[in-house]
This record gives sequence, structure tokens and C-alpha cells, in this order.
Amino acid sequence: MKTIFKNVKGYWAATIATPLFMLLEVCTDMIIPLLMASIVDKGVNAGDMHHIYVYGAYMLIAALCGLFFGMMGGKYGAIASAGLAKNLRSAEFKNVQTYSFANIDKFSPSSLITRLTTDVTNIQNAWQMLLRMGMRAPASIIVAMVLSYRVSPQLANIYLYAIIFLVIVMVILMPITARMFNRVFKKYDALNESVEENVSAIRVVKAYVREDYEKKKFKNASNDIYKTFLKVEKTIVMMMPLMTAVVYACILLLSWNGARLIVGGSLTTGELLQLLTYCMNILMSLMMFAMVIMMIFMSQASVKRIGEVINEKPTITDPENPVMEVPNGQVDFDHVNFSYNNSGTGEYVLNDVDLHIKSGETIGIIGGTGSAKSSLVSLIPRLYDVSTGDVKVGGINVKKYDVKSLRDAVSVVLQNNVLFSGTIYDNLRWGDENATNEECQRAAKLACADEFIDRFPDGYNTMITQGGTNVSGGQRQRLCIARALLKKPKVLILDDSTSAVDTNTDSNIRKAFREEIPGTTKFIIAQRVSSVKDADRIIVMDNGKINGIGTHDELLANNEIYRDVYESQTGAGNGDFDEKGDD
Repeated sequence: MKTIFKNVKGYWAATIATPLFMLLEVCTDMIIPLLMASIVDKGVNAGDMHHIYVYGAYMLIAALCGLFFGMMGGKYGAIASAGLAKNLRSAEFKNVQTYSFANIDKFSPSSLITRLTTDVTNIQNAWQMLLRMGMRAPASIIVAMVLSYRVSPQLANIYLYAIIFLVIVMVILMPITARMFNRVFKKYDALNESVEENVSAIRVVKAYVREDYEKKKFKNASNDIYKTFLKVEKTIVMMMPLMTAVVYACILLLSWNGARLIVGGSLTTGELLQLLTYCMNILMSLMMFAMVIMMIFMSQASVKRIGEVINEKPTITDPENPVMEVPNGQVDFDHVNFSYNNSGTGEYVLNDVDLHIKSGETIGIIGGTGSAKSSLVSLIPRLYDVSTGDVKVGGINVKKYDVKSLRDAVSVVLQNNVLFSGTIYDNLRWGDENATNEECQRAAKLACADEFIDRFPDGYNTMITQGGTNVSGGQRQRLCIARALLKKPKVLILDDSTSAVDTNTDSNIRKAFREEIPGTTKFIIAQRVSSVKDADRIIVMDNGKINGIGTHDELLANNEIYRDVYESQTGAGNGDFDEKGDD
């Protein structure tokens, strides 16, 4: 509930107004049976038409007031619940933006989507029910019971026994349904994961003619949800006929015993009618309250899941007095060990890396799949924190920098090149939102992207579809490089970012880097030796360790791994060292 109350801010007025209006509606509803009893006893039985007209008018006024209060309760309940849902989504999304890569690794994208949509909707519905029926139903039961005992304690006891019986049934069944709902939401994650994976990789699915397999996988995930929900519904449905039977049993007992009391002169016809009305009111309110409890149990799982996202603390934060400017592109690894779980247990991905790079150097990095090339460079912009040792940029430990300032000074072009919906200009300005058209065009020229942009009818105003699906892989890579260059970085990291371009374009990009940004420290992770052979130094990674470091000629002479790669690519004609360099 702490998570809920924290996010009601801005909607407390509607949150308080809703139960108040529901209480007023209960008051008017409870007055109507009293007026009806008076009409029967003092109007119909006495033949007093004036009394019937007057009290009939009172009943109409009470009904209209109850309608108004109910409408206002519904209105403010909708405002309060929709406002809570908005705040929860905002809080979730805002906190996700602060996550480090380590935090993101804890939650799958499909799970985050479920928590931002389905879970929030469940809480929204439960909150509205709680504010309206959660207040109205108990108040109706209490007031109706009090008024019933004033009329006839003997007959009112029938309600009491019925309520006790139904409450016992609810206490037994509700925890069972709560456990089932927990399982349902986990299966929702699996369903969303199947959808997300299929849609994002639809071209691969089509290329490999795997539509039937994907349909089957989705159907299985959907059936799992269906079966689990069916179990929940079967449990809940058991309550409905039971409650209906109790209602009819109460009516029969009231009618039988009430008739005897009327004959005995201790109860009037109007009072029996009043008690029957209260009976229906109490038992219907109890059924509504059962629904509220059920929704609360259902939303408990959602609250817990949303709370996990909102309360997740980013593993990477700014220090108290952060350094706001990176002086240069010098990079130092001082005996660095790194593990993705960072718990002190498990194997290190990087082992005792001791590396010192001068500002402006071009460093090539090569190695097999799983050799931790990407892991090495991800520590420079502090996408992850080291387990032990220090990483320094500009001679200062990266943990002492303001994270934004550090990442503005260290541009990273990741293996998975992502573009966003908008024009080419819009995408380039992710690197610098204030960049002029001329600056964007210059960055595109350095990345050799201008040659294909100029061929588009709309040039730099060409619309890019979501994910950049209307441009080729090589074009997407070059646009991402241009975007990174717009940040005017002190350190530029290309993580296998030219794998989809031809060797001539790759050579032109490297030439532009040498001539146009000589003061920027450049890290080039590549699968082709030709992409790194002109680097000032080349690092050979093997199983999380630096196997060798030196120039192209030095490594050919002294490093067996590098020599084998070079000979396999130039001698045997195998164009790629490994086919997919995801580290």
C-alpha cells in the first residue's frame, strides 16, 4: 500500500471524495426502505392517500439524491483510479530510465511491458472498486444490520448467521485465488515475450518459414493463461451459486418467520417489507464486497511486481560531488576484474586487465566470441561497474564523474544498431539535440553516410521507420556512427559497428577518423583484421584476458592467435573471424 499511497499524489481530493459520496449514497438507500414501510403501514393499510403522496415524494427525492451521489462517486472514482494508473506508469518508466545495464538485465523487456500495462490496469480497476464498493458495501451492511435489529432482532439474526457463513467461505477461497493470480501474471510475461520476439524478428521468421512454429508457441503461451484463468474462475464461480442459495434461504426464512410475527401482532407488513429490502441489500453488498476482496487479491501480485520496478535502486549513481568535465581521452584499466552478477561469487568475465591508453590513440580489439571484447569497452562509459580494480578516463576514476557528463564524453556505437521513428536529422540529433543541419551533415560525411542520404528524395528529412527497417544494415550502422560523432566525444567506441559495410567504406571511415578527429581516443572492435591493422595498437582478447597487445607487425611476429586469424582471413579466404561478435 505504500507504493499505492505514494503515487496517489495529485488525486487525493478525488480519492477522498469518492468514498464520501458513496457513504451519502448508502444513507439515501437506507432511508428508502423506511419510507416504503411507512407508506405500507400508514398509507396503504390506513387508506391515507395524502400520506402515500407525501412519502412517495420523499422516496423520489431520496432516489434522485442517491442517483446523484452514485454518479459523483463514479466520476471521482474514475478520476482517482485513472490518476493513480498514470502516476504508476510514470513512476515505473521514470525509474527504468535510471537503470544501469545491470538493473536492466534483471527484467526482461516483455516483463517490463506487462508491468507497465496489464499490472497497472489491474491496480486501476481494483483501486476504483476499493474506493467505491470497498466503502459502499461494508457501510450498507453495517447500516442495514443496525436498522434491522431496531425493527426485529429475532429476524435480523438470520442475516447475521448468513453473513458469518459467507465470510468463512470467502476466507477459505480467496487465498487460493490469490496464489493462482500470481501464476497468471508470470504467464503473461511469457506471452508478451513471445509476441515481442516474434514481431521484432518477423523478417527472420519469414526468411526461415517459421510462421507455423511461432503460431504454435504463441498458442501454447495463450493456452497456459487460459487454463490458469479457468482454474481461478472455477474457484470464484463456486461462490456465486452459494451466495444466491443463501439469499433465497434468507428470504424464505424471513417470509416464514415474518408472517408468523405479523399474525402474532409483533410485526407489521411494512416492517417485514423493510426487512426483506434490507436482506437483499445486505447480501448483495456482501457479494460486491467479495468481488472487491477478490480484486484486491488479484492486484496484490500486480502491486508487488510494479513495486519491484519502482523500488529498484540503480546500481550506478552519481557521487556526492561529481566531476563534471572529462579532461581528455586517456583511458586506464588498473588490474580490473569484472563479473556481470557483481556479487563476489561466480567467475569473472574479465580477469586482471591492466591497460593504459594515451589520449588520441586508436586501439583495435580483436578476439573470438566470448572473449569479453564488448565487456571490456562497456566499463569505460560506466555501463557496468568493475568488480575490483579501477577504470579511469582522463586520469580520473569513472566512479567520480557525473554519469551524464562521462557518457557525453564517451560515445558508444553498440553491436545492435537502433534507430528511432523520425527523420534522419531527428536520429542524428540524438547525439546532440542542438546540432545544426551543417553539423549533422558533417558527421554524416565522416561516417560515409552522406553518399546514400543524398540519394534519398527527401535527403536528411527522409523518415526512418521504427527500428530503422527502411534502411539497410550498413546504412543503419553508418547513421549510428554519425550520431555518436555529433557528441564530439573524447572517446569513441565502435563495437563491431562496421561489420555490415564493405571493406572500402570501412577504410574510408577509418581514414576520416584519422584526419578529422585525431584527438579522439578510438576503440574499434572488429572481426576483420583489415579493420584494425592500421590502429596504433591492437589488443588480442582471449577468455577474458589480454593475450597480446602491439602493432599489426608486432602481433604477426609474436602472437599466435593474431597470426592464425590473419592467415585464415588472408590466406584461406575466410572473410570473418567469427560470424557474430556478440560478447
